[in-house]
Parts: sequence; structure tokens; C-alpha cells
Amino acid sequence: MSIDDQDDALFKALGHRTRRRMLDALTEGPLTTGALCARFPDLDRCTVMQHLDVLEAAGLIVAERRGRERWNHLDALPIHGIHERWIGPYAAYAAHMLGRLRTAAEAPAKHEA
Repeated sequence: MSIDDQDDALFKALGHRTRRRMLDALTEGPLTTGALCARFPDLDRCTVMQHLDVLEAAGLIVAERRGRERWNHLDALPIHGIHERWIGPYAAYAAHMLGRLRTAAEAPAKHEA
């Protein structure tokens, strides 16, 4: 899978509020699929599993089988990659431009005679 395909899968996974809420739940620690179903009572188990499949395909979760249970673990490295590639550089650029704007605004005004 190319980097662009991986990024597409990642943004697709993050593009749905339910999947983002699932990731939020997994920041507290690994959860079984049953525990995730309990946290989302408005969704049936099949729908939860479909969301988990999208998250797993994007590399955001790692599923571990323990007997009959499926434990879902958060993998935050793909999100860190987004930060490194886009958010960090764009934030640095924005801070630089704001600094230039502030310097220009605080510079003494030139008066024409």
C-alpha cells in the first residue's frame, strides 16, 4: 500500500465521529469489542465491528484475540505521522507569519514630510 493510500485510509477512518469516539474510548486502555458495544448502545454489534474494521485497516487499532474475546488496542503512531507531516510544519509556518505580522504592526510608522 502506498503512502497516499495509507493516508486516504487514515483520513477516512478519522472522518467519522463514531470512529473518533471509539479511538477516544481506547485512549483509556484496550477494550473488548463487547465493551465497545456497551459504550455505543445506539449501534448494533455488526456496525461496531464495521467501524473497528475501518480503524484496523487504517492502522489505528490492533486487534488481539484472547480466547473468544477480541481486545482492541489503540495505535497512535499513524496520528503522530499526520502531526509530523502536516500539523507541525503548518503550525510552525503560521507562527512565523504571525511573528512577522506582529513585528510589522509594532514597527514605528514612517511619516512622509
